[in-house]
Amino acid sequence: MKDALISTKLFIPSCPPNAVSRLHLIERLNKGLHRKLTLISTSAGCGKTTLASEWLSQCGRPAAWLSLDKEDCDPKRFITYLIAALQTIKEKTGDQLMKLLQTPQSPSTEFLLTSLLHDIGKMESPFLLVLDDYHLVAAGSVNQILLFLLTHLPSNMHVVLLTREDPPFPLARLRARDHVTELRGSDLRFTKNESFQFFADAMEIDLSLEESALLESRTEGWIAGMQLAAISLRDAENKTDFINSFTGTHSFIFDYLVEEVWQQLPESMQRFLLRTSILERFCASLCDAVLDARTFFPNEKCSEEMLQQMTRLNLFVIPLDDEKCWYRYHHLFADLLRKKFAAAKGADAEQSCLHKRASIWFEQHDLELEAFQHAAAANDIERASRLMDGGGLPLHFRGAVTPVLNWLESLPAAVLVERPALMVAHASALLFISQLTGIEKKLQVAEAALLAAEQNAANRNLLGHIAVIRATAAVSLHQAETIVHQSEQALRYLHPDNVPVRTAASWTLGYAYQLQGKRLAASRAYTEAISSSKKLGHSMITLMATIGLGNVQESEMLLEPAARTYQNALELAGQPSLPAACEAHLGLARIFYEWNDVNTSIQHGKRGAQLARQVENSDRAAACELFLIQLQLTGGDTIGASARLAELEQIARQEQYDRLQPAIMALRGRILLLHGELPAALQLADSIDHSLLHARVSLASGDTHTALKTLTARRRYVVENEWQDEQLKAEILQSLIFHACGEQKQALQTLKHALRIAEPHGFVRLFLDEGLPIVNLLAEAAAQGLLTPYGQRLLLLGRAEQRTSENSGAKAAPLPDPLTAREVEVLQLIAKGLSNRQICDRLFLALSTVKGYNRNIFDKLHVQRRTEAVARARDLGLM
Repeated sequence: MKDALISTKLFIPSCPPNAVSRLHLIERLNKGLHRKLTLISTSAGCGKTTLASEWLSQCGRPAAWLSLDKEDCDPKRFITYLIAALQTIKEKTGDQLMKLLQTPQSPSTEFLLTSLLHDIGKMESPFLLVLDDYHLVAAGSVNQILLFLLTHLPSNMHVVLLTREDPPFPLARLRARDHVTELRGSDLRFTKNESFQFFADAMEIDLSLEESALLESRTEGWIAGMQLAAISLRDAENKTDFINSFTGTHSFIFDYLVEEVWQQLPESMQRFLLRTSILERFCASLCDAVLDARTFFPNEKCSEEMLQQMTRLNLFVIPLDDEKCWYRYHHLFADLLRKKFAAAKGADAEQSCLHKRASIWFEQHDLELEAFQHAAAANDIERASRLMDGGGLPLHFRGAVTPVLNWLESLPAAVLVERPALMVAHASALLFISQLTGIEKKLQVAEAALLAAEQNAANRNLLGHIAVIRATAAVSLHQAETIVHQSEQALRYLHPDNVPVRTAASWTLGYAYQLQGKRLAASRAYTEAISSSKKLGHSMITLMATIGLGNVQESEMLLEPAARTYQNALELAGQPSLPAACEAHLGLARIFYEWNDVNTSIQHGKRGAQLARQVENSDRAAACELFLIQLQLTGGDTIGASARLAELEQIARQEQYDRLQPAIMALRGRILLLHGELPAALQLADSIDHSLLHARVSLASGDTHTALKTLTARRRYVVENEWQDEQLKAEILQSLIFHACGEQKQALQTLKHALRIAEPHGFVRLFLDEGLPIVNLLAEAAAQGLLTPYGQRLLLLGRAEQRTSENSGAKAAPLPDPLTAREVEVLQLIAKGLSNRQICDRLFLALSTVKGYNRNIFDKLHVQRRTEAVARARDLGLM
């Protein structure tokens, strides 16, 4: 039954067998298929759907038809139906994304759309996507979705919009670029000949040419007006008098005709129409349940017969599937029905009863969202609350955030205060869409009420849910102590059967332990979260906990197990990957870099950066960028790396990425040392708490005593905490300091110990990144016969890198005003021969912005032409 309801959005209306052919319009539409968009924008009742269905039956291309309503303005709901529509053309299109949309922590909209466009591009033949009644969802997120689709539209896809209002995106730009074919009300207006054919063939009304022309003139060729006029004419005693009295402007014609049609209907049909008008979509079984058919219908009639009768009368009942199981009323006709019903005596009580019956029917047919919506409309708070809870997996975890929030925010404050469960659900739904403002206040009100009430299992479970919400909010702020406290409290209070929320608590706890450096505890928490989430089928929690486990394994120097765990995470993320998989790619990039497989490392680093840019409110994109800058520095491009790092520093300060600051400053310090800027490096080292940087700067300034003292304290601390990776870093640098101050025996002993720790895991770059000093120390160890084959391999690799560095020659003097990362990116595209316009399209920038970058680049490089800029950049090592 759920699939049947989804299919109501995907039905392509069949052209009525006696419909008037609009060949001149169809030819015009066919000529516009090379463009991105066909826009049919008219007022209600102008025949948009009929024309479109006739066109599709003749154009020779498959079509995905999506009928929209106001509830579809939720982005996840819209994308779900969009994927389902595309699957009517090619099965399994977007299957992976459809699974992701069912997870509680879905990826960003941009990721979903980018992945969907990738799938669309694989579809073999050209096709059409028709969005009917687009005006109902045009505001806000859905319009941004459509604009994104149009901007990146694959060549095999053509979009058709049927709408009463112009969509709120830049039509002028589309027109200027010849990307849109438009049909307006004047285009769809029936001519005199078409009107005559319409009345005779489609409506089976016998009118003369003069009478038909008069109605066409009075209705201005408006198909809905003519249809309503024809329905009224069927029962008119004197059709000439009716036609002659049929006057009025466009805005009044419809009101007049509806009243005339309504008054001609039998009372039983009027009663049926009014009471079923509470339903957005309906079938005979649903109508029978809502109306209580045994008491509503005399003489053993049923809703099925009534629907058939209304269909024969063309009474604004629109079939929504090929089997004519599901229907809806024309939107304007439904508005009229609801207005008349609301004005009836005792309507409020009766409507509540009808909505409750509808809710029961939808729940019985496993359509929980619709069941919830009707319970909310019935003002049945207890029932709506239960349905919203979803049997342990709340509706907003499944993408229904908008209807849940709409209902909760419609309730009086007193109702929420009296029901802590609703207050907690409200806070949870707000957290789900990252609206943190006001959450804590709601939690405090709910918590106070629960603590004052009986401490039964249900109330304790709610207290646990409150703690999980607080823990999750603290994750975004990296507040380890708060996360631990709230997660542990949650696990104490949550009911054992509340697996979804307990799983979230296990994951947040693991994250907190990882922040604190409690690696064993983090590993246990992640393992528990993985086990629970797999049983529950929460793929997102499984993915996040698996990545966390890989992080712990990597920090424990278990590089091969960590690489396998990260690969497992990528498999869980599917293809195309979830944005959260950026952390797995970044982990693999670090590991392959450490193994000196730089090309593979770059591939994973770039892929991680692409995915990370799709994660909202996160510092992961900055973390990936920092790693890529490190790779650039390893390649010898200190100028380019310095420019990119300066831009990253600014972003990190603006976005308050405090966790990244130590690593950013450490890399900045190393660049300063490479440039020989010792005073600046000393000033930087004094301003931050970073032992290794302090030791490096002290070593560079000749103060080996301070360097050794700093590292000794650091090594003692990491040994106490059993951080072997940090111990290895300290020992490598310590061996170099011993070597620099002439203590060769201690230098070789320390190096030997470091090599023994590193060899089982295959560390390479941790040594080679120390440059010539480590090569000299390894050479001395080799001369004394202290190197294993592993150490000898490191020496060979180090010597090869030194020869490459020497052969590359000295670079040109650095720029006084370095290029930014974006300017370097533009310069690289210039070097590839791209025009300014092509760079605009590649980087999604305005032409004026690209020209501004060109001016900045030329000024900084002191050149006048593109070729000069590229040559100068190569001399500086920027390319």
